Amino acid sequence: MARKLPDKWQSSVKAVKAVQVAFDMDEKIQLSIRKQALEAGISPSEQIRDILGLPTNKRPKRPRLTVSLSPDDYELLAEKYELLPEQQLEIKKKLMDDLIHYVGKSTSS
Repeated sequence: MARKLPDKWQSSVKAVKAVQVAFDMDEKIQLSIRKQALEAGISPSEQIRDILGLPTNKRPKRPRLTVSLSPDDYELLAEKYELLPEQQLEIKKKLMDDLIHYVGKSTSS
């Protein structure tokens, strides 16, 4: 017997049924699409949808940068920032400071 999904999950049913399609294409084409997306302030996925004439979200849902950090990465960063690996929030703040400093330095040159 199938169980009824909770109401708060109902809106996710379509997303669950979506299939991600990956494209292996020339690097220049990929770079061009990524640049267009960046200039438009949208994700490469949204840019591809736009090129194909599919409906798009005009603004990214969460415009943010991400990086995956392993436990070993936290060990290295904790040592760099003189923190404990468990102090992940403090490490994140230091990372953000480093990124802001990096961009400030590279744009002032």
